[in-house]
Amino acid sequence: MNMKTIKILYWVLLVIFCLFHVADGFGGIMKTQAGIDAMNKLGMPAYLMPFLGTLKILGVIALVQNKFKTIKEWAFAGFAFTLMGAAVANACAANSQTAFVIMPIGFLAVLFLIYYCWRKLELNTAKK
Repeated sequence: MNMKTIKILYWVLLVIFCLFHVADGFGGIMKTQAGIDAMNKLGMPAYLMPFLGTLKILGVIALVQNKFKTIKEWAFAGFAFTLMGAAVANACAANSQTAFVIMPIGFLAVLFLIYYCWRKLELNTAKK
């Protein structure tokens, strides 16, 4: 792949990933009924929702910015841990649907692809 293709892929996937997580973050902050039901199903307290929602929105901000690379790396790690935790929590929950296990794994794969593209772009920028 050439750098132009990698850059387009990076931005398209990043925008999709970030839009989903901003919407999910605001849903957590607003404590929507669907979120409360999901937390109850997993056996987790609903009072964590605003905290996790705020962290998701801050993580999106960290992913979109390019000035603080270490913070961006930590945001990638935070999303990876969150998505792995979501997949495991849904797999272990009683009456869990397969889609709720596969969806976080799919987003994790997208996150890894975004990270791969970002590292390629960073290495290309460093060579110039």
